[in-house]
Order: sequence, then structure tokens, then C-alpha cells
Amino acid sequence: MSCTVAISNSPVFSPATRVPVTSSILFRSASFSSSPSNKSSETLTLTKFPSFTSSSWSPSSQLKILRIQKPSPPAATISLIRNSTQCSTSPTVLKRKRPSRLNIPVVSTTFGNFPAATAELVEAEGEGYYICCKRGRRGAMEDRYSALVNLQGDSKQGVFGIFDGHGGAKAAEFAAEHLNKNIMDELVQRKDEDVMEAVKNGYLKTDNEFLNQEFRGGSCCVTALIRNGNLVVSNAGDCRAVVSRGGIAEALTSDHKPSRKDEKDRIETSGGYVDCSNSVWRIQGSLAVSRGIGDRYLKQWIIAEPETKVLELNREYEFLVLASDGLWDKVSNQEAVDAARPLCIGINKPQPLLASKKLIDLAVSRGSVDDISVMIIQLQHFADCPQFRCLKSVE
Repeated sequence: MSCTVAISNSPVFSPATRVPVTSSILFRSASFSSSPSNKSSETLTLTKFPSFTSSSWSPSSQLKILRIQKPSPPAATISLIRNSTQCSTSPTVLKRKRPSRLNIPVVSTTFGNFPAATAELVEAEGEGYYICCKRGRRGAMEDRYSALVNLQGDSKQGVFGIFDGHGGAKAAEFAAEHLNKNIMDELVQRKDEDVMEAVKNGYLKTDNEFLNQEFRGGSCCVTALIRNGNLVVSNAGDCRAVVSRGGIAEALTSDHKPSRKDEKDRIETSGGYVDCSNSVWRIQGSLAVSRGIGDRYLKQWIIAEPETKVLELNREYEFLVLASDGLWDKVSNQEAVDAARPLCIGINKPQPLLASKKLIDLAVSRGSVDDISVMIIQLQHFADCPQFRCLKSVE
């Protein structure tokens, strides 16, 4: 399992038009060998945003971009080698003996307050997924994301998430770090049986763990699990998942808002109230979403239980868009697919990262001032898993 974490106080966060990450100054990486009792391996790429400055961006200002380049394909087992000091080639000087390989155990990532940074746009890509995130004009960046690939040694399987924090970034940071791992733990314990219950328990466990931290704030979540030939999509809040099915947009999640009749009935049945002010429905006159991680002081009504949909992957499913409401408030599902598809499907060199940036630009051009995070997952990248090949042979 390879764990990579972006360090916010790194020198690369200094003002620059574009920061190519070609050395280890941005990342602190560690890899480990699985214990004999557990032969599976996983690869985690977890990127945490710094707390951005509150100055708003204008077209005349220079956009500060943090570019996270695609990591090298992981090997089954990777060891970290300590470089020896260069020695003279003179015959009178002996070269230092290379130390033995060091196997590094699992490194637990952390979350917390980050110093201010100048980056306004973060770009990243990995095996089969591409993400672009832009800070809005309301203040600090509160969106986060995570991606876990190479599940049990199979690089064609993965679990992904977008997390939209409110009342601070603490809940989004915590969910990005723990939710996908908790889901995988539940799946392993259940031996891949009852995946919907495993995902539900993963969400609830993450929520309980965050509440025990005694932090304020909360986070909406949307996750996508690709495993055993299935696509499992879940959400709590108004982050959304939309799949392109032969060019037709299909929403795989339904936003959890107090305006939804079933959500409104649930809240009122449990003693809360929902009202509308300035065309926005809110719970207890406060929060405009009805599900999510955290929200301690509204926990009686803001539940973390997700809604989950399971699809059997087939050739019709082209790519999946996971995004925060900063996109969906301004761009419809079909518009998102129409804008992204020409850059993702039917061309020699697909450019999903450019497609994600195009969607952000579209939302901004329509007046979005919120944080916007867009992840595009190329489902065809995962089409070589054994289960998918079997599905194709049956068709």
C-alpha cells in the first residue's frame, strides 16, 4: 500500500504561476510490504487542501495553480532505499556499503489546520481518475477528495470520494482520510457480501469517529466503489454522481435537501422544523442539507446514513463525474456530460483532466462563487478486471 500526502507547508506553495512537481519536495511517501497473514495490497492517494486565503480572485490577477502529477504505477511491493553519500572514485577511498532495504509500515495521515497558501486551483490525476478543484470566493477552501486504488492488488478496482465541508474543513478532511478506508474494512469483514450494508456502516462509523473528535462543522459526501464488476455509488448530502451512458447523463444519486418531501417528513417527525428563506430551504433555520458527516449540534436531524445504488458495469458506462454542489448548482447533469464527453471518449488521447477544468470554468462563467471540485473517473480504465471480461463474454 502506497500512501501519498500533499504537505501544505511545502515550498511549492509559494506564489507561482504553475508548480511542476518533479521531486520529493511536495510529497512525503512511504510504502510497506504486507504481512504474511495479509497478502492483499492497496494504494492510497490522499490529497489535502490547505486553508486558502480569503482574497477573492479577479480575471486580472494571476491564477496560482498547484499541479500534482500522475504518480508512477505502483509495484506489488515497494521498498524505500536510503541513498548513500557519493564517494570519490579514488582507489584510496572505499565506497560506503549500501544499507539494507527499509520496509516502512503503514503511515497514518493526519488532518488539522493548514497555514494559508496562495494556490487557487489544484489539479491531480491518478490511475483512471482525474480531479480539478477551485477555491471559491467565499473564503477558505473546504472541499476535499480521496482516491484508493489497487484494491487487494488489483489496479482495476478502486474507491473514490468528494467531500464538501461546511462550517470549516475539519469534517471534510476527516471524511477524506477515513471514509473510504472504513468502507473497505467493512467489505473485508463481510467478505464482500451485502455491499450496501458495508457502505452504510462505513459512513456511520466515520460519522461517529468524527463526532468523538469534538470538532464542529460537517461535510457532504459522495463515494464511488468499483469492485467485483460493480459500480457502487453512495451519497450523504448534495454532492452528486452522474454517469455518462452512451452520452446520456444518468444521475446515480439524489441530493439530500430539506426541500425533499421524504427528508422534510423525516425531520419534522423527529421534532425538527424546515422553513424557506430567500428561496433556500433550511433545517432549524440553519443548514441547507439534510444528511452528512458531522454537524454535532444538528445531529438529531442531520443523519450520516447514505443512499446507495449498485450497477453492474458494462460497455455503455463511459465515465463517472463526482462533484460538489459548486458545479451542480450551475450546470445540469446532461450539460456536464455534453461538455466533458468530447474530451473523454472517442479520441486518441483522452484529456479527462482538461474536461474537469472545463466543467469548473462553465460553472464559474455562470456565477458560481462556491468551492468547486470535479473528479472524472474513466470507467473503461477498469474494464479489464476479470469480472468485467466475464460480463462481456456473456453479452
